Amino acid sequence: MSAPARAVAIIACGALARELTQLLARSRFAHIRLFCLPAWLHNHPDRIPEAVRAKIRALRPRFSRIFVAYADCGTAGALDRVLLEEGVERLSGPHCYAFYAGAEVFQRLHEEEPATFYLTDYLVRHFDRLIIQGLGLDRHPQLLSAYFGNYRRLVYLAQSWDGELLRRARRAAERLGLAFEHRHTGFGELARFVERAREAADGRADDPVLAGHSGPGAGPGGEADGAAALAAILSRRHRPRRHARRTARQRRLSRRLAEGRG
Repeated sequence: MSAPARAVAIIACGALARELTQLLARSRFAHIRLFCLPAWLHNHPDRIPEAVRAKIRALRPRFSRIFVAYADCGTAGALDRVLLEEGVERLSGPHCYAFYAGAEVFQRLHEEEPATFYLTDYLVRHFDRLIIQGLGLDRHPQLLSAYFGNYRRLVYLAQSWDGELLRRARRAAERLGLAFEHRHTGFGELARFVERAREAADGRADDPVLAGHSGPGAGPGGEADGAAALAAILSRRHRPRRHARRTARQRRLSRRLAEGRG
């Protein structure tokens, strides 16, 4: 006789909501509930760990097992410290590019061309709002070289076979003046993550989901995150000389994104 199903919660980044909803719909397992935190938290990675902790504590009385669908996400290990204290596992890897593409594939992409700007389905859908409008390129196109002058290639890590998204990704590369490459990744490790949550729900999984946290900055691009490609643009490795002005623009952008999504 099989063990009774146990209620399982997944706490996720809002930028993964569409993909996780699709995966859970496929599983047809009613005992797994998805709870998404706002995607704009990626503009404030220092806030992610405590936001996740608060959600874990709010859900714990109702669920026998909780998983976290975040990578390190620029928290420099702070999220892992919270999860260790709370006894909860997360997706392995430094950011969503790695768990979509797979760690080995992403490593090869990075080694082929370190100056690569990455897009996912989420970032393609919101490219104009997050990148063009968010960085003020619609009003100040002369800033394009300041933001993207250090990049040579745009790689679209696609979760879906969507012709319209592919066309939009190509246009994005053209607009940024970058060479274009398309890699279909599907859901990558996210599919395995959901499957392991499903196993936990029916009592078949007692070992950690995607065992072993990668920790801060593990692998290339450790500070970049899928929900906010702006973090890659504004990373320490690619700062232009006029970093003070860019820092001020970044702060204004973060406030606008928070107000728009909050």
